[in-house]
Amino acid sequence: MAQKKIPMRQCIGCREMKPKRELIRVVKSPEGVISLDLKGKLPGRGTYICPQASCLAKARKSKGIERAFSTSIPPEIYESLAAQLEAEHG
Repeated sequence: MAQKKIPMRQCIGCREMKPKRELIRVVKSPEGVISLDLKGKLPGRGTYICPQASCLAKARKSKGIERAFSTSIPPEIYESLAAQLEAEHG
Protein backbone atom coordinates (compact mmCIF):
# COMPACT_ATOMS: atom_id res chain seq x y z
CA MET A 1 0.00 0.00 0.00
CA ALA A 2 1.29 3.46 -0.89
CA GLN A 3 2.45 5.78 1.89
CA LYS A 4 0.22 8.84 2.27
CA LYS A 5 2.01 11.92 0.93
CA ILE A 6 2.97 14.40 3.66
CA PRO A 7 2.36 18.00 2.60
CA MET A 8 5.52 20.05 2.97
CA ARG A 9 5.73 23.81 3.45
CA GLN A 10 8.64 26.23 3.66
CA CYS A 11 9.16 28.23 6.85
CA ILE A 12 9.44 31.93 5.97
CA GLY A 13 11.97 32.36 8.79
CA CYS A 14 14.60 29.63 8.35
CA ARG A 15 13.53 28.79 4.75
CA GLU A 16 13.54 25.05 5.54
CA MET A 17 11.00 22.65 4.09
CA LYS A 18 9.11 20.91 6.89
CA PRO A 19 5.91 18.87 7.24
CA LYS A 20 2.92 21.22 7.25
CA ARG A 21 1.73 19.87 10.62
CA GLU A 22 4.93 21.04 12.36
CA LEU A 23 4.50 24.63 11.18
CA ILE A 24 2.13 27.42 12.17
CA ARG A 25 0.10 29.14 9.48
CA VAL A 26 0.16 32.94 9.43
CA VAL A 27 -2.91 34.14 7.57
CA LYS A 28 -4.01 37.40 6.00
CA SER A 29 -7.80 37.42 5.95
CA PRO A 30 -9.78 38.87 3.02
CA GLU A 31 -10.25 41.97 5.26
CA GLY A 32 -6.47 42.32 5.56
CA VAL A 33 -6.16 41.18 9.20
CA ILE A 34 -2.96 39.22 9.90
CA SER A 35 -3.04 36.55 12.60
CA LEU A 36 -1.81 33.07 13.54
CA ASP A 37 -4.07 30.31 12.24
CA LEU A 38 -3.42 27.48 14.70
CA LYS A 39 -6.05 25.16 13.18
CA GLY A 40 -5.08 25.88 9.55
CA LYS A 41 -8.70 26.53 8.58
CA LEU A 42 -9.08 30.32 8.42
CA PRO A 43 -9.90 31.84 5.02
CA GLY A 44 -7.30 34.01 3.36
CA ARG A 45 -3.73 33.95 2.09
CA GLY A 46 -1.43 31.84 4.23
CA THR A 47 2.27 31.41 4.80
CA TYR A 48 4.03 29.12 7.24
CA ILE A 49 6.51 29.57 10.07
CA CYS A 50 8.24 27.28 12.59
CA PRO A 51 6.89 27.54 16.15
CA GLN A 52 10.12 29.22 17.33
CA ALA A 53 10.63 32.88 18.17
CA SER A 54 13.95 32.76 16.28
CA CYS A 55 12.16 31.96 13.00
CA LEU A 56 9.69 34.81 13.58
CA ALA A 57 12.65 37.14 14.22
CA LYS A 58 14.32 36.00 10.97
CA ALA A 59 11.07 36.45 9.04
CA ARG A 60 10.72 39.93 10.49
CA LYS A 61 14.31 40.85 9.60
CA SER A 62 14.04 39.51 6.05
CA LYS A 63 10.52 40.95 5.61
CA GLY A 64 9.34 37.46 4.63
CA ILE A 65 5.76 38.00 5.80
CA GLU A 66 5.57 41.36 4.00
CA ARG A 67 6.66 39.68 0.76
CA ALA A 68 4.28 36.76 1.21
CA PHE A 69 1.30 39.07 1.66
CA SER A 70 2.67 41.96 -0.46
CA THR A 71 1.76 44.48 2.24
CA SER A 72 3.65 46.36 4.91
CA ILE A 73 3.24 45.01 8.43
CA PRO A 74 3.23 47.29 11.49
CA PRO A 75 5.52 46.31 14.41
CA GLU A 76 2.53 45.67 16.71
CA ILE A 77 1.43 42.82 14.41
CA TYR A 78 4.84 41.16 14.89
CA GLU A 79 4.56 41.74 18.63
CA SER A 80 1.13 40.10 18.76
CA LEU A 81 2.38 37.18 16.62
CA ALA A 82 5.35 36.77 18.99
CA ALA A 83 2.99 36.86 22.00
CA GLN A 84 0.64 34.28 20.40
CA LEU A 85 3.64 32.07 19.57
CA GLU A 86 4.94 32.36 23.14
CA ALA A 87 1.50 31.52 24.58
CA GLU A 88 1.10 28.45 22.33
CA HIS A 89 4.63 27.08 22.34
CA GLY A 90 6.21 28.84 25.32
